[in-house]
Amino acid sequence: MNILKEAKALLKHNIRDYGMYIALLVIMLIFTVMTNGLFMSSRNISNLIDSAGYIAVLAVGVMLVIVIRHIDLSIGFLAGFLGAIAAILLVQVGLPVYLVIPIILLLGMAAGSITGLLVAKVGIPAFVATLAGWLIYRGALLQATEKSGTINVNNDAFNAIGNGYIPSLAQIGGLHLLSLLLGAAAIIYYIYSAIKNRKNKLRYNFEVVSAPLFIIQLVLVSFLMGYVTWILAGYNGFSWTMIIILLVLIVYHFITTKTVLGRHIYAVGSNPEAAHLSGINVSKITFIVFGSMGMLSALSGILFTSRLQSATTTAGTLFELDAIAAAFVGGVSAAGGVGKVTGAVIGAVVMATLVNGMNLLGVGIASQYMIRGGVLALAVIFDVMTRRQGA
Repeated sequence: MNILKEAKALLKHNIRDYGMYIALLVIMLIFTVMTNGLFMSSRNISNLIDSAGYIAVLAVGVMLVIVIRHIDLSIGFLAGFLGAIAAILLVQVGLPVYLVIPIILLLGMAAGSITGLLVAKVGIPAFVATLAGWLIYRGALLQATEKSGTINVNNDAFNAIGNGYIPSLAQIGGLHLLSLLLGAAAIIYYIYSAIKNRKNKLRYNFEVVSAPLFIIQLVLVSFLMGYVTWILAGYNGFSWTMIIILLVLIVYHFITTKTVLGRHIYAVGSNPEAAHLSGINVSKITFIVFGSMGMLSALSGILFTSRLQSATTTAGTLFELDAIAAAFVGGVSAAGGVGKVTGAVIGAVVMATLVNGMNLLGVGIASQYMIRGGVLALAVIFDVMTRRQGA
């Protein structure tokens, strides 16, 4: 009973962090029951993750933008435009993939830096500056694709980014061996880091959960990680899109939790005036965050173009709204200063899960938009309520 009371208190205290995971599990369980298990098939889960890839990458970037109390409306068509540029460089110019990808990422960083300059130095409101970017990149995309309408990409190496899978060392019982090994390594690392983190907290007399509850947490999370690995290994294993998502998550999680830059980003979001008075260069932080957003937009454009194996005039449409919705569902606060990289990725998965499950059930597109809007509204209401309780 003591463990149950402690777990209940822990959940109540960390409801913002745990709420999205609980919501995801509930949604997945509902769709699994309603589709007679089809939703949790290896093929469907693999396709779901791949379809969430380009939005998940954008959600990570826009989460940081919202954390510092700004917004970026240009990211959707910036992603579409840079995806078209990638297709042009591959198909019409004939550049190899290993040159095209860094060029596109640098172009994205440059575009984001221009936005950051307008916001941080010139003082233009982010809404206005990025709305101008939305219009500019929309027009640039149309101009880049106006001759053919669609630019088909026949480069196998590039298309593998959005459609390919990591190589398999062997098949064991029909399961992808390399994916199983990577999943096992991730579980071992998670257990090691969790135990190390707990020991460090105890050393400095920080409050930690009881040993029985800690063990339950380790077992539960390890089981979920193993189960997802087993499902994906039953199809073609981990996709390159999933590997890219995990790399973005790891890099940005490290930056936001283990570096001075990360602490400064959250300090600026919590109180820009106090951050400035404490010696933090608010303009510099704003510039860096928007530059990062541009680079992630470029990566999103690469993922989307690769997945479609073509660049189209409609690429990037509503990407920014899907990414912003994913960030809010993932727990970022509209008031700034609060948000996690893991939450943004989970938020993207939640939104992709809703779309995937409703498609399997044959729900009409009109109803889908209304349901997704309702979920977004609930996420913001949840944010407001938790902030009031915290106050």
